[in-house]
Amino acid sequence: MPVNSFEDYPMSWKPDLADRKGPKYMALVRLLEEDIRSGALKAGTKLPPQRELADFLDVNLSTVSRAFRLCEQKGLLSASVGKGTFVSSDAAAETIFLCSKDRESLIEMGAIVPQISGNARVGQYTEKLLKKPDALRLFSYGVPEGTKRQRTAGAAWFRKTGFRAEEGRILLAAGGQNALMASLGAVFPRGSRVGTDPLTYPGIKMAARLLGIHLIPVRSEMREMTAEGIRYAALNEKIRGIYLIPDYHNPTAHTMSLERRREIAQTARELDLIIIEDSINNALGETPMLPVAAFAPERTICVASLSKAVSPGLRTAFLHVPDAFRQELVNTLYAMNIAISPLLATVSAGLIEEGIADEIVSERKAEIAQRNQVVDEILGVGRAEGASTSPLRYICLTEGCTGRTFENRAKAAGVQVYGTERFSVGNSLMEEAVRLSVTTPGTLEELEEGMKRLKGILDDMCGHTKGRADG
Repeated sequence: MPVNSFEDYPMSWKPDLADRKGPKYMALVRLLEEDIRSGALKAGTKLPPQRELADFLDVNLSTVSRAFRLCEQKGLLSASVGKGTFVSSDAAAETIFLCSKDRESLIEMGAIVPQISGNARVGQYTEKLLKKPDALRLFSYGVPEGTKRQRTAGAAWFRKTGFRAEEGRILLAAGGQNALMASLGAVFPRGSRVGTDPLTYPGIKMAARLLGIHLIPVRSEMREMTAEGIRYAALNEKIRGIYLIPDYHNPTAHTMSLERRREIAQTARELDLIIIEDSINNALGETPMLPVAAFAPERTICVASLSKAVSPGLRTAFLHVPDAFRQELVNTLYAMNIAISPLLATVSAGLIEEGIADEIVSERKAEIAQRNQVVDEILGVGRAEGASTSPLRYICLTEGCTGRTFENRAKAAGVQVYGTERFSVGNSLMEEAVRLSVTTPGTLEELEEGMKRLKGILDDMCGHTKGRADG
């Protein structure tokens, strides 16, 4: 027990290390984790100042500092200059998004899984490819740079938006998540700070934690990161780069304006920031726009993937990489993957070359539009944010109706959706909302049944939803 008397002293957290074994800093880490899991420490709780906590526990300040630093790396705590240290908004949230193990009893609308309709075309092309005399070479090792044919296909995929992608700057990765993790690890040293939207893709949060990189929420307006927000984070939080999802942002389903893309690129130039652009949904846009990389190619790593637009089983991602980072990214990809699959990379290249990928994308967009029509017919137009070809939709809830509560109610009703707690970065103020996938239900009938159940919960819990709010 602490030597000093704190019985009547107001503290948000009074840990007891009396019966704890091992190094005190690790005991403090474990205690924090336990209290977050049990609910004793709520998301957003401001912890006592480190010196005050050290005095309470009668330990060295360095012991508390070390424990807090480890907890920050784990994503449990979020420190803000001049404001203090808080329990992260998503500290108790699940970060692995896979289809539920209770798939048979749940209508899955949480994890975003593309429809299987395009897989038949992919299978037919692969079968034809494997009948060629030299097919056995496709079962050998590949390299991150890919073959000239594969790099040419990657550049062609980027150019569909009007971006003048260069073949010599293309690298390949085993899927978008692999590409994002390699990009983070290649350009940002451990301990770096990287700015993101206040709500962002959980995969980047998991990658950052594994790499010891701190994600910092950047102030936004109308769902878009602003130049002012980036400047503030660069000056006060010392961010070294930013991570963006300009197209069908996950989870808000928002598409960034062309003007804001230019503005962010210019701001990154002025502040010498590196941009990692997650462009995996770009091909699904009603009218695909230029990526941010088009306005600052010398400082942007742009990641495109075929998983959402063509087939998730291809596990092929293309990276457009500035010359300054190319070799480091090659080394990182090699260390992570050893080799990409020549078979999948060659299939991907062929689908792009022969226009089959474009046909699949067109069919997929039409199917997504049909599914979104079902969503709007049941909920009412405007109740869920997201364009007609967005694979995800975002529903704002009324005050007092939390994303976590809605998610639990939906699961009890047999539908899996995700609340915003899962997407929150640091200690940013969360908008109460839920994200749902329109592509994952196996049939339109299953989607329709899921939406009817969700509408019932919305009407019961929230009555009506509120409009868009600034982030």
